[in-house]
Amino acid sequence: MNYNNAEFCASYGTFSQIPSPERIEIAFAGRSNVGKSTLINKLFNRKNLARVSSVPGKTATINFYGLENVYFVDLPGYGYAKVAKTEKTRWSKLIEGYLNSDRDLRLVFMLVDMRHAPTEDDINMINYLIDTELPFVIVLTKADKLRKTQRESRMEAFKAEIPYFDEINVIPFSSQTFEGVEELRHIIDDVAAEDEE
Repeated sequence: MNYNNAEFCASYGTFSQIPSPERIEIAFAGRSNVGKSTLINKLFNRKNLARVSSVPGKTATINFYGLENVYFVDLPGYGYAKVAKTEKTRWSKLIEGYLNSDRDLRLVFMLVDMRHAPTEDDINMINYLIDTELPFVIVLTKADKLRKTQRESRMEAFKAEIPYFDEINVIPFSSQTFEGVEELRHIIDDVAAEDEE
């Protein structure tokens, strides 16, 4: 896959607006400000393919990006406290509607901030992915912000904090050092290749 060729396709504010699936899909999920847009930009070698904001809760739509036979789907961040209740309800309907629908969703990249214990929302999402048997990979963002010893202790703590942690594919990621980018691309390549067989 030539990752430089990815392009923004469309944004949808309600689930009913999303057209029927035309390609396989890979989704990005995680709490507000965990770094989904930054990760998408790094994967595709672009500065502004996905709009990055320092204000949490900025991505309030489901955004679709296209590359070859795959749609990359950026889900709204969840768990941001300073958003009106009606907006939170709309987001959760959007996320749940997407995840519960009959789309050709092949993989979810579940982003968790490596510096902190996962939130209750993170654990709910992970349990949902396990229960529905949706294939997923946990991406630990902001890995460069931890020193080696901090990192080791966080990895140890995750074993107790995240259900089935030892059985999940977990990839530390840094937008600064590019750690994890190639691993994530390999996973995407494998998913895209399965569809072409």
